[in-house]
Amino acid sequence: MGKMMDKLSFKISGLDCAEEVATLKREIGPLVGGEENLAFDIFNGKMTVLISDESFSVETILKAVSGTGMKAVPWDKFCQTCISDDQGNNFRQKYGRSVLCAASGLLLLIAFSIQTSHAGGVVKAFASHDLPAVTVFFYFLSALCGSWFIAPKAVYAAQNLRPDMNLLMMVAVLGAVGIGEWFEAAAVTFLFSLAMLLESWSIGRARNAIRKLMELTPDTARYICPEDGDIMEKPVEEVPVGAVVLVRPGEKIPLDGKVTKGSTHVNQAPITGESLPVSKSPGDEVFAGTINGSGAFEFKSTKAAGGTTLARIIKMVEEAQSRRAPSEQWVEKFARRYTPAMMLFALLVALA
Repeated sequence: MGKMMDKLSFKISGLDCAEEVATLKREIGPLVGGEENLAFDIFNGKMTVLISDESFSVETILKAVSGTGMKAVPWDKFCQTCISDDQGNNFRQKYGRSVLCAASGLLLLIAFSIQTSHAGGVVKAFASHDLPAVTVFFYFLSALCGSWFIAPKAVYAAQNLRPDMNLLMMVAVLGAVGIGEWFEAAAVTFLFSLAMLLESWSIGRARNAIRKLMELTPDTARYICPEDGDIMEKPVEEVPVGAVVLVRPGEKIPLDGKVTKGSTHVNQAPITGESLPVSKSPGDEVFAGTINGSGAFEFKSTKAAGGTTLARIIKMVEEAQSRRAPSEQWVEKFARRYTPAMMLFALLVALA
């Protein structure tokens, strides 16, 4: 049984968009007392479970996540084996989707080239159904590579009787194979895998942007100890609110606060977007992550490290990625009924 604690976090491989968040909420929510006990950080691929008074099995959660086509690892074990998200991923996790998508496209091109050569032209190739065995083989490999990351999600959707776009795509591919349209089957899987790759790539860029924002704030800060007046240097998380922080020329400002002594110019572009440095004098506000100019100054911190303007910006961006707009929520509810209805209708038409 799981160990009693306030919260437990997991690293989720394959958590790239709000669709995966919705899937995890459906499967993990009932195991932990409801969706309200789950929190997600898409940028870091992190799921946090808020623990109530009841105990639960961690293995049950790991198994439930695995059943959705994703993989979960306790966050503490994940952090013990890596320093950053990029270092924690092996080659397959980092480049597997890109390699398989490229392979699918290359095999599709090879197969179509052989088909075109055999048929005597592009137009004749599209009209021809007499495919050489080698062409079918390359089309099959192309479809296999393109559907490698999609098929497990389709199987999960079929097992749980919850049709989604992954299941629809696989049904279309199997239908094309069934009637001998190998080009269509390979082309659909390649284009779908390309779309998934672009989505993953966009999330990766957003993660890098967030990581760069986090790097704006220095890890430590020098402040005057209120008890004995000594200058201490500690991690920004340990600097008390109200402490007088010292900033030297050219340094990054570690916390939000108000200038108490000295004057300078501060580059606030990372926070406000201002192109020119802003002059600061006693009484003016400064922000964590901004860059001091040529003057040394002191300021009184007004917020803890987790409550700075920069930290709140990062948090809001992370939370926005795990939420769906009202229109998306409506479409999702509509699709739950529309998708199986259309699949049943298509089956009836085929039988008729």
